[in-house]
Amino acid sequence: MDDTYDEDTIVDVASDFLGEGAESIAKALESVFKSKGRPNAYITGSEAGAGLVLGLRYGGGTLHHKIEGQRTVHWTGPSIGLDAGADAVKVFGLVYNLYDTEEIYTRIGAVEGSFYYVGGLGMSYYGNNDLSIAFVRVGVGLRAQATVGYLNITKKKRILPL
Repeated sequence: MDDTYDEDTIVDVASDFLGEGAESIAKALESVFKSKGRPNAYITGSEAGAGLVLGLRYGGGTLHHKIEGQRTVHWTGPSIGLDAGADAVKVFGLVYNLYDTEEIYTRIGAVEGSFYYVGGLGMSYYGNNDLSIAFVRVGVGLRAQATVGYLNITKKKRILPL
């Protein structure tokens, strides 16, 4: 399968990038591989967010596609639900069913749940139609959330999260 990434490669890259305990990252990624299989792209980046019922998220990084190479990506997103606090995190996203890298630039829905108290590891899934992304987040802050929302993935940074 030359057009996808194997689990060992992804765990190594994620552990190096996120700089946290390899065992906890490997367990989080293992569950994604069991449910979704091998991704054909991944995202490395960082983001910051805050919320009080309504939440906002701003991030950016690099999309690494197995066939088409690297592209810069930025994202913003609103959310609503049980949300309080703020966080700053490194993100590692497994991207599925992305055959043309231009298709990453879209709005993609999400149901999220996370809890950061000083530091923590969280995971959330985003998806629309066939495209899906599983984000592993490692960061700091004080934030608890159980929300619905979306990410708007763009080529350039945006101030408005909609």
